[in-house]
Amino acid sequence: MASSVLNQLVSNPINWALGGIVLYLAFAITSGDRRRAALPPPKHPDVVERRNFNPKELAKYDGRASKAIYLAVKGVVFDVSSGASFYGPDGMYGNFAGRDASRGLAKDSFDAEMVQPLDLPIDDLKDLTPSEVEALNGWFQFFSGKYTNVGQLVNE
Repeated sequence: MASSVLNQLVSNPINWALGGIVLYLAFAITSGDRRRAALPPPKHPDVVERRNFNPKELAKYDGRASKAIYLAVKGVVFDVSSGASFYGPDGMYGNFAGRDASRGLAKDSFDAEMVQPLDLPIDDLKDLTPSEVEALNGWFQFFSGKYTNVGQLVNE
């Protein structure tokens, strides 16, 4: 009886095809484990220690004196170094580097007067219209989703 079952298995071409598929899958699964083991472990993201910045400290991170480029939006300081072509010294938003960009973003203006002088307190933005506040909130969501929060902007 055992020889007749074995004879039927060997003589059927479908069984040969299924056997080949099983062998191929077994080989693929076992050899795939070896390739995965050769890959280095994923790199842990850099640890960021958040800190407080006053306007003069933040100004140091303008892409000129430091390779790091930071800017503040609604009191939160973001590391925008990865967007240096936009926020660096020659970028279209370059005047916001190392500064509080909130007013300029809210008013959709990149003019120099949109940036609070360093010797004045942080802009309280109380005179913004509801549509400007909404625009600023949209920019804040954008920066929060794209860039790393590195701290808070505080008065001295």
